Amino acid sequence: MFEKNVGGLDRIARIVLGVLILSVAIYYESLWGILGLVMLATGTFRSCPLYSPFKITTHREK
Repeated sequence: MFEKNVGGLDRIARIVLGVLILSVAIYYESLWGILGLVMLATGTFRSCPLYSPFKITTHREK
């Protein structure tokens, strides 16, 4: 489905920051929550669409 290009530490950082941004956005009723959702989704699915065109990957193959 998606090419995995988000690795371990990058994934954890995206999920943690996504949850924090989403929480603050919900509290303040801000549209910044969209950024939180995007970060949470890219961390969960291990795929970042912005990495693909530049051939960037932090995912290591076993």
